[in-house]
Amino acid sequence: MLLFSRSWAALRAAVAELPDEAFARPSGCAGWLVRDLVCHLIIDAQDVLITLATPVDAEPTRDAVTYWEVSATPPTGNDPLDALTVRLAAAYQEPRLLKFHLDDVGSAAGRAAELADPELRVGTRDQVLTVRDYLSAYVMEWTLHHLDLIAHLPDAPPPPADGLAESRALLETIAGAAFPASFSDADALLVGTGRRPMTETERAALGALAARLPLVLG
Repeated sequence: MLLFSRSWAALRAAVAELPDEAFARPSGCAGWLVRDLVCHLIIDAQDVLITLATPVDAEPTRDAVTYWEVSATPPTGNDPLDALTVRLAAAYQEPRLLKFHLDDVGSAAGRAAELADPELRVGTRDQVLTVRDYLSAYVMEWTLHHLDLIAHLPDAPPPPADGLAESRALLETIAGAAFPASFSDADALLVGTGRRPMTETERAALGALAARLPLVLG
């Protein structure tokens, strides 16, 4: 629960500190500029608010690991929903409006998470999870998107170290194997989810795991 708040606060702070020109730079998400990614974060924050306000009287069907739909095909940016995000982002016209909306909705999502009962069962995507598992899954979401945000912005602050470590551990559980100790947490996440290609040295270190990557999470 604390990691959710810390990861989300760090991501929102990183966006708030970006100069206007950074919003026109590419992000780590295929086909998206930074402004498109920030628009997606606003939608994510709305999803968090909706989910936390959707209690379900049923047994959980997913947890923080099985929450993720795993594919081997990286996104291209051509999905209709991805294209809609691009159009929505363009409608904001000015970066300050994106920053304002993210701060407004994002702060509300953060407060709702802090107030939620960790054992409450909630519904999302036709599945049932405890709030604890749902927010744990979102530590991965925030951490990966923080890496996406700074992919071409070397001066922007990185995600919190504990969020990176937790996300790596979750990805290793999904993969059913540990990444080599030579991989930093950020590199394990970037290579493991297909956000950058692995080097030949990394491929050799990964061994049999390399053939099962990337794990594209949706």
